[in-house]
Amino acid sequence: MHRLRSLIRPNYAQKISLLATLPLVLAVAAIAALVAYQARTLAEREIQALERQLLQAKKAELRNYVTQARNGFAHIYGPAAPDDAEAKTRVAQMLAAMIYGQDGFFFVYDYEGKNLVSPRQTEFINRNWEGLTDSKGVPVVDEFIRLARQGAGWHSFMWEKPSTGEEAQMVAYVVGLQDWRWAVGTGVFIDDVLASVAAARAETQARVRRTFLYIGAIALAALLIVFGSGMVINIRERRLADAKLKELTQRVFDAQEEERGRVARELHDGISQILVGVRYALDNARRRLARGDHEGAEPPLDKGIDNLGSAISEVRRISRDLRPGVLDDLGLGPALKSLTDDFRERTGIATDFTTVVFRNRLDQNSKIALYRIAQEALTNIERHSGATHVSIDLRGHKKGATMRISDNGRGIRSTPGRPGPGLGLRNMQERIEQLDGNLRILSSRGAQSGTVIEVSLPLSHLLPPQEEPASKRKALP
Repeated sequence: MHRLRSLIRPNYAQKISLLATLPLVLAVAAIAALVAYQARTLAEREIQALERQLLQAKKAELRNYVTQARNGFAHIYGPAAPDDAEAKTRVAQMLAAMIYGQDGFFFVYDYEGKNLVSPRQTEFINRNWEGLTDSKGVPVVDEFIRLARQGAGWHSFMWEKPSTGEEAQMVAYVVGLQDWRWAVGTGVFIDDVLASVAAARAETQARVRRTFLYIGAIALAALLIVFGSGMVINIRERRLADAKLKELTQRVFDAQEEERGRVARELHDGISQILVGVRYALDNARRRLARGDHEGAEPPLDKGIDNLGSAISEVRRISRDLRPGVLDDLGLGPALKSLTDDFRERTGIATDFTTVVFRNRLDQNSKIALYRIAQEALTNIERHSGATHVSIDLRGHKKGATMRISDNGRGIRSTPGRPGPGLGLRNMQERIEQLDGNLRILSSRGAQSGTVIEVSLPLSHLLPPQEEPASKRKALP
């Protein structure tokens, strides 16, 4: 069942293989059919031409025989009267003696159908054969008489071979002696012609079959090459995918460790130091109160309370960096506004944020991705750019949504041979690729230095109005 389901729903590699092999198979099948049709058509034309050529040669030979025979008795037939019995007997004897080859002979019928000359089949002589037909129902003697009355002509029919007694196809040429009302002719069996034509047709069919075998062999070789190439590419892609997966897994671990290290440093360097100060202040106030110095205990208590406020603010900041609650409550616009305000207060870098209320809200994954990209970009600006001004612009349009982050810092140094400028930018790229979006980074160094990061998301990540929660339809994107 699983194999049947895998055949019905092929995976990506199988789809690629089908995409590569199916057009090849269809093309080879079409070429084979076209070649077969053209080969058979051309071969049939050649065979028909060969048959016509051989028959024409036979007919020319028969006509030559009849012409020679007529020239042989012309001196008798010419001056003879229509009822000259002696002349007729002499001509009949001459024609009876004209036999050639194994089965060649001359025949004579009068216009009433009576056979007068048949040297190889003497049982026909002096008998009336009017209405005689061959095994296929083709009239024989009647057609001889009709052609003789017209002057001359060709006739094809089945006839028994005198030498073997077997029936074969015969072509006869008949001329008429109108004064004597005779049909004089001779014929030749064309079984050798038919055998030559059959042999040529068999050879042609064999050539067509060989052509099919050649095409099949070439197609099989091509399919094997495509299949082998597909296997090589598939194995290579699997190895690359495994390598990328290992790299991604390692980077996830590195990112987790980096985040844990950052939180640990902030807890140790920030909150821990503040809480230590609170403890010292409370200790000092407790000792003063123990000595009865109530007025002297008030300043350390105030300092401890202030430090506790700072610790609470620091905890909120760390929590906001890990997961900003305003992003879930109010949307992406207010979250970015809060992020830029905190960045400006913390770093002293002039920061502007502009946005336009979206007609449709972004989905949750898109909001998180854009927020993290902005957060990563501001971190890079703070650490590396030396910028004095940063601007973030977020807006929606008919093709989707675009966020543009620009600064006037020193720009990004491009190093040949490296896959990217740094881990942060690679993280941005991977986040946006998961959403089928696009990330562009434009950077320059020198007098007009600065960096522009432009993130674009497709329209598919904008929710239709009916999918928006009713309680949040007035919130920013």
